[in-house]
Amino acid sequence: MKKNILIIGLGLIGGSLAKALMRHDNALIVGYDTDALTVRKAYKMGIIHRAALSLEEAASEADFIILATPVGAAKKLLQQSRFWNLKDDVIISDTGSTKMEIMDAAEQMDHVFIGGHPMAGSHKSGVEAAKDVLFENAYYILTPGLLAEDSHIDELKSLLSVTKAKVEVLTAKEHDHMTSIVSHFPHLIAASLVHQLDREQAYPFTRQLAAGGFRDITRIASSDPIMWRDITTQNNGMITAQLNLWIEEMSKLKDLLEINEEEPIRQYFEKAKSVRDQLPIAGHGAMYSVFDLYIDIPDVPGVISELTGYLAEEKISIVNLRILETREDVFGILVMSFQTAEDREKAKACIAERTVYDVYIS
Repeated sequence: MKKNILIIGLGLIGGSLAKALMRHDNALIVGYDTDALTVRKAYKMGIIHRAALSLEEAASEADFIILATPVGAAKKLLQQSRFWNLKDDVIISDTGSTKMEIMDAAEQMDHVFIGGHPMAGSHKSGVEAAKDVLFENAYYILTPGLLAEDSHIDELKSLLSVTKAKVEVLTAKEHDHMTSIVSHFPHLIAASLVHQLDREQAYPFTRQLAAGGFRDITRIASSDPIMWRDITTQNNGMITAQLNLWIEEMSKLKDLLEINEEEPIRQYFEKAKSVRDQLPIAGHGAMYSVFDLYIDIPDVPGVISELTGYLAEEKISIVNLRILETREDVFGILVMSFQTAEDREKAKACIAERTVYDVYIS
């Protein structure tokens, strides 16, 4: 018997999830979006089997309903769902990046709700960017609601198994605390660094120097301001707690600098290096990131087209590329970005085999 899966919201995440769930032989993927053009695109692209003409009617036929919308919109949909004629055994989930707020809203429901957060993304957005491999090796967090039993969690895990994501079960509080540390708060730090650069008036050339490492470490400040406004307000308590801890840490560092003794300062950087070096390299974390490959290249005409040509021959797709101008006169550093670790490894092997350039992962 076919399982009827309704996905509400057909952007990058909803579209990619629909495309991945197509791997089930016994699944009927129905899509709904407030933008009718998006739904038509999804159908023509083969991302969904059927377009939902009526949200209420499609919901009444669904065995699974996935709200692939921002948290605010998902909360409104949960309120609406109390008036839908849903199946008794329907399982409802979402894809929001904060969980406590949506789980509080779900407590008013008479149906099983299991919060979800697929920790994957892309430099592109919209249904056109949907990929069935988006969630492979990424963490997919589930936060079960009050009515969710082990059998319901197992059902949802089974449904999501074809995404090839690493599914983990946490409480909403655990999820929001962890993501505040490694995802939400770092966005505030990146934004504050950019604001500090913007305040620099004495030496305008500073912005030109920011083209290298500074641009890399503040990349996430270019994320959607509306999305991050919502995340920050929804997880405000956890993020504020992290900010207080950061202020304490900066106060300790300030004391170190004012005392200005070499060994304590070296130890501070040594510990940071040790902890950072022990962080996992493979796979996706809480923050979307591309997989960067560094190549030392000479400043000669045609070198970039040479390298991209080799990758094209082996059908290895590049997400982005840029040059870090940090070694004048001799070498520049070409940074190639890839969607997956596998693509990066293939590219590394390809370039190492075909050229004499140094290729490495930082």
